Amino acid sequence: MWDPGKYLDYADLRARPFYDLVSRIGAAAPRRVVDLGCGPGNLTVSLRDRWPSAALECSDSSPEMVAAARARGLDAELLDVRDWKPAPDTDVVVSNAVLQWVPDHAALLRRWASTLPEGAYLAVQVPGNFNAPSHALTRSLAASPAWASRLAEVALREDDAVSTPVEYANLLADAGCDVDAWETTYVQPLTGPSPVLEWITGTALRPIHAALTDAEWEQFRASLAPLLREAYPPRPDGVTWFEFRRVFFVARVSA
Repeated sequence: MWDPGKYLDYADLRARPFYDLVSRIGAAAPRRVVDLGCGPGNLTVSLRDRWPSAALECSDSSPEMVAAARARGLDAELLDVRDWKPAPDTDVVVSNAVLQWVPDHAALLRRWASTLPEGAYLAVQVPGNFNAPSHALTRSLAASPAWASRLAEVALREDDAVSTPVEYANLLADAGCDVDAWETTYVQPLTGPSPVLEWITGTALRPIHAALTDAEWEQFRASLAPLLREAYPPRPDGVTWFEFRRVFFVARVSA
């Protein structure tokens, strides 16, 4: 279950990749703009502001996130991203921090590229930090004797959950698109007693939380917290630097 409130912790830092992504979309007057995986809708509203004359379509697979987006006045739909099909007038598709949860999303990207109209933009951002200490330590703890039996069925993202910018560029170029692909590592200043733990609680730790009882969840967090503090030590001023790599591409369907 997604927690919109927890996800919005560090909202400014989580929003920056979205704005970096959509700034590279060159559409002047799109007919329809789609946000796949809109979350609580706090970023989707900026698409409405940028293209006020476009039909705005948004969806998410989480009922909690859809409810939060609807509370912002968005006509959000409960939908698995794998089931989405573009309407004929779809000129912009944005998918921000979603496809890392979808195995074999390369096939999904090929399908979208083949069904979007000529000139449409497909803009995607995925986190590429699954080999970072935050995630490696989580996987190691989950696989330890204390937790392996309880978490054996939990699917945690591995480092190959997403491709490289070049791999995405080749995939979309082969599908008939003009592609702009890149990656950025954000050095994020976090504060608080366990800031990296709080950051990943809203995202990467969600499957673990769902698999444990409340008491077990607190025990897991208590075991993970010192490991993360050692890997990400705070500065004397209280700031913890959290490096976070993200992969981007904007593909435009060509003739």
